[in-house]
Amino acid sequence: MPRYVYDFTEGGRDMAGVLGGKGANLAEMTRMGLPVPPGFTVTTEACRAFLASGTEPEGLQQEIAGRLAALERTAGRRLGQPDDPLLLSVRSGARFSMPGMMDTILDIGLTDESVLGLAKVSGQDRFAWDSYRRLLQMFGSTVMGVDGALFENALAALKTARNAPDDLHLDAADLAGLVETYQQLIRRETGEDFPQDPAEQLRRAVHAVFASWNGERARVYRRREHIPDDLGTAVNIQMMVFGNRGSDSGSGVAFTRDPATGRPGVYGDYLTNAQGEDVVAGIRNTVALDELERLDPESYRQLRGHMQTLEHHYRDLCDIEFTVERGRLWMLQTRVGKRTAEAAFAIAAELVEENLITPDEALARVSGEGLARLMFPRFDTTGLGAPLAHGIPASPGAAVGVAVFDSAEAVRRAAAGEKVVLVRQETNPDDLPGMVAAQAVLTSRGGKTSHAAVVARGMGKVCVCGAEEITVDTVARRFTADGVTVEEGTVISVDGSEGAVRLGSVPLADSEVMRYFETGEESAGLVGVVARTMQQADAVRKLGVRANADTPEDAARARRFGAEGIGLCRTEHMFLGERRKLVEAMILARTDAERDRALEGLLPLQRQDFVGILAAMDGLPVTIRLLDPPLHEFLPDRTELAVRVAATQAHGDAPDAHDGELLEAVNRMHEENPMLGLRGVRLGLVVPGLVAMQVRAVAEAVAERRRAGGDPKAEIMVPLVDTVEEIHIVRAEVERVLAEVSEATGITVDCPVGTMIELPRAALTAGRIAEEAAFFSFGTNDLTQTTWGFSRDDVEAAFFSAYLEQGIFKVSPFETIDREGVGRLVEIAVTEGRAARPDLKIGVCGEHGGDPDSVHFFHGVGLDYVSCSPFRVPIARLEAGRAALPDTEGSDSR
Repeated sequence: MPRYVYDFTEGGRDMAGVLGGKGANLAEMTRMGLPVPPGFTVTTEACRAFLASGTEPEGLQQEIAGRLAALERTAGRRLGQPDDPLLLSVRSGARFSMPGMMDTILDIGLTDESVLGLAKVSGQDRFAWDSYRRLLQMFGSTVMGVDGALFENALAALKTARNAPDDLHLDAADLAGLVETYQQLIRRETGEDFPQDPAEQLRRAVHAVFASWNGERARVYRRREHIPDDLGTAVNIQMMVFGNRGSDSGSGVAFTRDPATGRPGVYGDYLTNAQGEDVVAGIRNTVALDELERLDPESYRQLRGHMQTLEHHYRDLCDIEFTVERGRLWMLQTRVGKRTAEAAFAIAAELVEENLITPDEALARVSGEGLARLMFPRFDTTGLGAPLAHGIPASPGAAVGVAVFDSAEAVRRAAAGEKVVLVRQETNPDDLPGMVAAQAVLTSRGGKTSHAAVVARGMGKVCVCGAEEITVDTVARRFTADGVTVEEGTVISVDGSEGAVRLGSVPLADSEVMRYFETGEESAGLVGVVARTMQQADAVRKLGVRANADTPEDAARARRFGAEGIGLCRTEHMFLGERRKLVEAMILARTDAERDRALEGLLPLQRQDFVGILAAMDGLPVTIRLLDPPLHEFLPDRTELAVRVAATQAHGDAPDAHDGELLEAVNRMHEENPMLGLRGVRLGLVVPGLVAMQVRAVAEAVAERRRAGGDPKAEIMVPLVDTVEEIHIVRAEVERVLAEVSEATGITVDCPVGTMIELPRAALTAGRIAEEAAFFSFGTNDLTQTTWGFSRDDVEAAFFSAYLEQGIFKVSPFETIDREGVGRLVEIAVTEGRAARPDLKIGVCGEHGGDPDSVHFFHGVGLDYVSCSPFRVPIARLEAGRAALPDTEGSDSR
């Protein structure tokens, strides 16, 4: 039979898949000799078995009973012992950190009888009744399904009746009365009494934590973070230690470095006379961790030592939860801490300088997604007055949106296309959908370790916490600050880097990282760190990185951003604006002579475009795609044109002759599905002179650049090829024109001819096509559409959200390459293409070329380069470097 339970003394951090992240790290700290309350972990396999069958696996209860007996012997107390009860915490702990998304139950083992024993043995009536009311609230909501708001409302009503600003001002009698209120509430809502058998409490708590893996907020979080649904959660059962035993007790969260900026130092929050859940819930504002040095110097000294030990052991930023019970420090959890993008880069660089990690390890700990966040604009506050309010800068960045005061409204407005800022007193796990929908989160309570701060940092959302100057009224749907009332729907700007909140929309300015990529000017601080990271990525990557660029300006920017050429120059973008009239003339031509005149008018314009692009990319390859879209896209809208002609006729006037010709052409060329119609190579084969004109423009541009002393490296790409015969015919035409230009100019023009693999048939017959193609470039946008059988423009709004919700997609296949389907076609084409032509150069020019996860795939299948939009070039460079490192596939820097 499989083993389902491990004592903390039996595991280690390398067992996270079995014990979950929390259980593995508790075992690791126990093995290191740190003061961890004893306990044991129920494995993720037990959870998966429970979720699959609806019942716990055979033998689980016997294993738990055996471990519990050992724990009771260690503690010298029994679970539920009337005069001195052993109390337990039951916490979830998945393979990947999911802060606040699943459930915790504290103080398991308290009953109407044992609460009196706890009061007597501790000599603290208030502490005992406070612990019992916490158990009733957590167990009632998590295990028995009572609406948690009912407990909160009862507590709020009691504080109002006693004129108590917070729970600390309620005495033992108040809390004993609250326990009775909670028990009545449970009986009323569920029809059953709170269980008085501690063993039943433990069994049901374990089941509830298992079930919480499939809770709505956990599923939303996993979709957002791309965490697999089939991992399950472990359950950690641990002897309770109490931070709510008076002024010499408390709970806190500590970071070994600032998770927002990466700066070394002591960072975290501490709350006197509180349990750990109080710290992250933000029910009372915490004090800075430094304050513990004054309150309890010895515990602070020990904590600092343990923090240093853990950071050196894990060689990374550590996020630590701890409790002080009557002056004794206990370590309750550690994990590699979530951090902002800025902190990820800074911490990795600092750890290299401290010789704790290598430059390659530092590269593995950052990500292209994080780099993209650093490139986002920041607020330009030049000339602006004082902000409306200040808070704790919990997660940096700049966000503008209308203020909303609950999660549902945030989701509703965001779905309608509105940008929102979620404003709350404090957030809780139920606010996750609103946090996902919002541009930023603003709370009046909580610190850098509150739920809002931790979750926002993990998602890369802007967050300002603990803005005590604002008073949030969620019922009236407004907040006030400095005498100003901000109603729901009012635009506000949230600066997560400075912790400032301002009325209205503050203008934006380029980030310092974006300025570095634009100018190449390095400086100290974050920019210097990014520059060194990019140098390391460029040194180790195997994939080349090119850009998709259609103008000299875009080409020049891409080169500044580090592009090593152009992987896709779309020539159709050169036919827009005033040039559209020449395309119309070509389409309306009734004779070869009329068509030739139109093409002759386009030739010099295209040539000059190519001259500028080749100059910007001098010495680097430029892949120029022949005309791809259907010609009718260059004509007026069919409906608008028909209405214009009909309206003229309705007034008894003769329609404009040109409009009549256009309408006739539009009707003649109309296609029900133009994406699969007359476009790409098909267009070049049926419109005489089109391919020759474009190739001549390229060839003459190459000759002109060479005469000017340049080193142009143009490549000609044939789009939408289905069969080798198509490229054979086009290639012959290309070579004919190149020879003509070479003879006319006296300059040998030799441009490689390749094709865009964007149809399944092309991928499946790549071996044949490679006989005629010098290179392949995967057009993964169209390859995804034709493989899946849907049009991105038509279906993303229609059913993608439902597919993501139901788990059919983990992520849109247009954002990240579909490895099983589209990726399989890519692999086939690479293998068969190179078998036919070993020197075949292969790249990708769809926007997947700038997607971090897709870059790892393209590295793995052996492509030569990826190409993406200019602004994604740095991201692709970084991820190409990470892909070349061992063990970085799918890794997360946070």
